[in-house]
Amino acid sequence: MGLPVEWMTDDALLAGFSAGGPDVQLAFVRRFQAHVYAVALAVVGDAVLAEDVAQQAFIRAWKRSSTFDSRRGTVRGWLTTVTRNAAVDMLRVRKPDPVDPTDLIRLLGPVQDGPGEVAIRNEAHAHLRSCIRQLPPEQARALVMAGMYRMTAQEVADAEGIPLGTAKTRIRTAMTRLRERLSSPEVAHD
Repeated sequence: MGLPVEWMTDDALLAGFSAGGPDVQLAFVRRFQAHVYAVALAVVGDAVLAEDVAQQAFIRAWKRSSTFDSRRGTVRGWLTTVTRNAAVDMLRVRKPDPVDPTDLIRLLGPVQDGPGEVAIRNEAHAHLRSCIRQLPPEQARALVMAGMYRMTAQEVADAEGIPLGTAKTRIRTAMTRLRERLSSPEVAHD
């Protein structure tokens, strides 16, 4: 190519990455490895698993580089999506590690809280429920499905029979309103 790989644009590096040039492939991985690992770690929350996700993301990027369209975004943005999807896929197929019941008991701490802790926790829960009830019903449902039941936005959309974008908007708006209500000093506890 005549141009040192360090000076190549992201688009050119991606093209070289898929074409198989070892110098370009190495430069591509080096340029994006910290970003890919950070995205993977943010999604999976485990350093070892994030390394596996990062490797899988680079394999997917190599196989699917022809799907990149520079009119739709940057290589970094495209690679972020590839990495996020690889991380989500890895979490879906990952089986939970068995836990010894005696470890659970130790991790739970004291079996009974004192009356003060119980009262504070009950008051906080009541305040949270009150703030959620003040949201429009469709936003409250979307927030509870996403927050309590850990449903994805797509699962919320399917359950509510609405478009994915509408589900995302409802969840995001509800979270913003709830955060404002909970952080507002004027809000009286019910």
